[in-house]
Amino acid sequence: MTTTTRMQHAVPALAVLAVAAVVTWLSFTERPTEAFLFPRIVSVFFLGLALWNAWRALAGLARVGGGIPLRMALTIAPGLAVALALVFWASTTLGFYAGGALAFLAIYTLYDPAPLSSLTGWIRRIAVTVAFMGVIYALFALLLQVQTPRGLTF
Repeated sequence: MTTTTRMQHAVPALAVLAVAAVVTWLSFTERPTEAFLFPRIVSVFFLGLALWNAWRALAGLARVGGGIPLRMALTIAPGLAVALALVFWASTTLGFYAGGALAFLAIYTLYDPAPLSSLTGWIRRIAVTVAFMGVIYALFALLLQVQTPRGLTF
């Protein structure tokens, strides 16, 4: 494995590890403690996966794919930053479920091969989004009773 390929695996793996470590730390330091039980469980699990992934990347065992070229990464980085900012804004302003529904619908629309002019395509997109957000609501609000960001809507 070349040094460039190893770096293309190691840099993202270390970035994911850093994010997982921060999220895990936050889940153990925030109050009220009972509200963070589920995030603690999930964050510890993902921290373990991130550690394993980082170890594989640094040891040169991650041999899947060659990554994307730096030029392409720099080309898509502004779009990713804007998308992340919009999702954060939507979840804090509109609420977790409304912001999540908008983000899901936008991503689904981008990847759906149906033309934007197709009425049946839009009906399917909206139906799948509503069903997906219903499952997310049932999981987080009803089953796990997790606090989610509140906004203008639920």
